[in-house]
Amino acid sequence: MIRMIRLDFISKDRMEGKTVMEKVRTILGMVKEGSLVVVEGGLSPEEEKTLIETTMLEINTTDDFFGIELYSLGDERSVSRIKKILGINGERKSKLTVIGPSNVLEQIRKEPGMISLLAKSNQYQ
Repeated sequence: MIRMIRLDFISKDRMEGKTVMEKVRTILGMVKEGSLVVVEGGLSPEEEKTLIETTMLEINTTDDFFGIELYSLGDERSVSRIKKILGINGERKSKLTVIGPSNVLEQIRKEPGMISLLAKSNQYQ
């Protein structure tokens, strides 16, 4: 029997204007259903922290939720030495954040500029 793995992409526009907790609830709801979620524009460090904290609180509330795996790609700032001295921030590059159920993500390889994921079908779907 072939089982499918769902991959959801959330655009930057869809997340814009939401509170940190609204973003966390949106992502966590999808992940709990077994989806791998890719967030365009990524999550801020505060949002990642809140997502991890919320996940840790919810792991013990259900028998079929084992936690998340979270990986970010990008978000380097391009700042020259002169700009640093002058206190000018660099241009923000694009960022992606990938979140998935820990019992689905089998193998992750992260290199500069690339994330490679191997996922297995979630037995609870």
